[in-house]
Amino acid sequence: MSDSRTVTAIQARKSLLKAFEVKRPLFLWGPPGIGKSELVEGITKDLGGLMIDLRLGQMEPTDIRGIPFYNKDLGKMDWAPPIELPDEEMSAAYPIVVLFLDELNSAAPSVQSAAYQLILNRRIGKYRLPDNVVMVAAGNRESDKGVTYRMPTPLANRFIHQEMKVDFASWQTWAVENKIHPEVVGYLSFAKQDLYDFDAKSSSRAFATPRSWSFVSQLLDQGATDDDTLTNLIAGTVGEGLAVKFMAHRKVAGRMPNPADILSGKVTDLNVKEVSAMYSLVISMCYELKAHVELKPADAQFHSMADNFLGYMMKNFETELTVMGARIALTTYDLPFLPTKLKNFDAFHAKYGKYILQASA
Repeated sequence: MSDSRTVTAIQARKSLLKAFEVKRPLFLWGPPGIGKSELVEGITKDLGGLMIDLRLGQMEPTDIRGIPFYNKDLGKMDWAPPIELPDEEMSAAYPIVVLFLDELNSAAPSVQSAAYQLILNRRIGKYRLPDNVVMVAAGNRESDKGVTYRMPTPLANRFIHQEMKVDFASWQTWAVENKIHPEVVGYLSFAKQDLYDFDAKSSSRAFATPRSWSFVSQLLDQGATDDDTLTNLIAGTVGEGLAVKFMAHRKVAGRMPNPADILSGKVTDLNVKEVSAMYSLVISMCYELKAHVELKPADAQFHSMADNFLGYMMKNFETELTVMGARIALTTYDLPFLPTKLKNFDAFHAKYGKYILQASA
């Protein structure tokens, strides 16, 4: 797959939606940890559907085919389909059911052969897939140093193939939508190259991927931990070099003002000018605004907070940071900013409006 056209997560999402529409199975290729399964899960959730995750690399052929048994009522050998596959009753409860065949090319050839008829004909033995079931498969490339088997050509020919690549903009949108810790999003917004450093030739056990950075976020969300332990844990997640850099960023970010104090108007100045920490502060303010809207949609306090948000960014941040904050608030979160209720809006729009439009295009 090394010479294949690659797509970002946003582009892969559009491809998946079209494949669902025409009921063609699609195979997502890509290196480990870049969010293939999270992408499929997110689309399924957005469509109000059910995702059935079959880890084929851990299955036997009978897990797909089912097993034969003697049907005493018919006096014949019958076939029991596997319980993981959706039946008509289960499928009827959802507008769409996504059958996710993960690790397909990590499955033994006998398992791939068992899956062949299901993918080719939407049936296996006496079992038929309900009409609203769509199929997606995923797997690592042969060059990614994982356990893979070459996919038989007839099976490969049944899929639409898309190879995903790591794309910071796609990840940042996903991260802020899923409330990844602001220190993680802030650091990576400053050091985009550190989002992903997987090297199949390296002997390192820990390396940075979107998945491993989400683990770092979880570590930070779990309450206070002493710095030495936290450094050890993060080093074991993304590697020692990035752990040291991230902890240095975190130390400075901890000296930033409380985002709630900024949005309430208590704080208007910024004394710490370290850029990566400023990114984290912008993300924290966006999270604070979204949390307020979720509790009290479009009340007078929100408009006061939004006005302070715009004013603070204009006063203290460079254009790139300001545009990022506005884009997340207005485009990613679609927060209800009403220009007529924001004193700073006209000045903000005059100075940054064209940049925000370009960033959101």
